[in-house]
Amino acid sequence: MTDIPKVQRGSARLFWGTAATVIVVDQITKLLAEHYLVRYVPREIFGEVVRFTLAYNPGAAFSMSLGENSRYIFGAFALIALFVLWRLYRLSGPAKRAGDRMRILALGLAWGGAAGNLLDRVRSSHGVVDFIDVGVSSWRFWTFNVADSAVTIGALVLAWSLSREDREEREAQKAGALAGDAVESDAARGASGPDA
Repeated sequence: MTDIPKVQRGSARLFWGTAATVIVVDQITKLLAEHYLVRYVPREIFGEVVRFTLAYNPGAAFSMSLGENSRYIFGAFALIALFVLWRLYRLSGPAKRAGDRMRILALGLAWGGAAGNLLDRVRSSHGVVDFIDVGVSSWRFWTFNVADSAVTIGALVLAWSLSREDREEREAQKAGALAGDAVESDAARGASGPDA
């Protein structure tokens, strides 16, 4: 019983520590991008494959926009996402197993990323600061930032963790069913008595 509070504190440290780290790194890199980069002027990092290009996104992922009110609408969606991710973390319970810790880490990454982009919407009417520009020649991915990366990685790790847990649960049920069949078979043999 005395281990449960310690395990819960470990879960909270993992979730909030991950989220805080993402927010701090995200905000520092965005401030540096705004300070050292010229808007829409690419600076090559690894040739043309990875460049830093300062851009502002007033909309949502992949530059989706809902007009003048995009900042407020997507800000509200971000608040809802933060609440949902926090509730999922609270429902996860204590991180006793490696799978639990992976799930909590994934939720912390996603929460920190969503919070980082929400801070941009609050502090500037320009929108979210994006600066990581990946692609070849004219074939470029959407410009993104550390927060976007954290949300994406968090979502992928969460999906992997949940699918692994689902597979383990199915295997445990199958093993339980096989064990139950074996017990019934032994009981049936015992009831018929020893062979003559």
